[in-house]
Amino acid sequence: MFESERKELVEKLKERKITDNLVLDAFLRVERHLFLPKALESHAYRDVALPIGFGQTISQPFTVAFMTQELKLQKGAKVLEIGTGSGYQAAILVEMGMKVFSIERQFDIYARTRALFDEKGIHALLKFGDGTIGWEEFAPYDGIIVTAGSPSIPNSLKKQLVVGSNLVIPVGDRSSQILTVITKVEENIFNQKEIPSFTFVPLIGREGWES
Repeated sequence: MFESERKELVEKLKERKITDNLVLDAFLRVERHLFLPKALESHAYRDVALPIGFGQTISQPFTVAFMTQELKLQKGAKVLEIGTGSGYQAAILVEMGMKVFSIERQFDIYARTRALFDEKGIHALLKFGDGTIGWEEFAPYDGIIVTAGSPSIPNSLKKQLVVGSNLVIPVGDRSSQILTVITKVEENIFNQKEIPSFTFVPLIGREGWES
């Protein structure tokens, strides 16, 4: 179902300089329409963000692909995702062969996505809680991806990153953010790269925005 639409989407991603074959292959195989309300299924393979209920969205496919590519992951890497949402980003990472840990702060979304993962056999470890403080139990991670905009970079997440690995996070105010890629060079030394013009829902929690 929608196989030709997925192929067309992947061609568009290639045109926008997505070159990581692990990422592109995952986009070919993961069925985005499964992560949307039934009424929006026909729009699933447009390169746009779409509402999933509870004031949340499923990110634009290019944004998911770009952020995933910026993690620079090898198969088998351990990845922490902050903001499970629809589950699409986590499913892409799982399809790429990653060990995925994902945190969601809205219980209704967490419960719905967990049920979907159980039904579809998507093997990621999901947790209901405050993603801004990370998931120390399974740290450190070979990559951390944050799918909501934060006022600053949470120190807890920086601490839980493997040296040599990347944290990808949108940073800014509530209306617009700069996508920021942090590379942990040494235990307390980080390089930073910024890519402007991305917009995300707010990151709520102890080290994010107040609800």
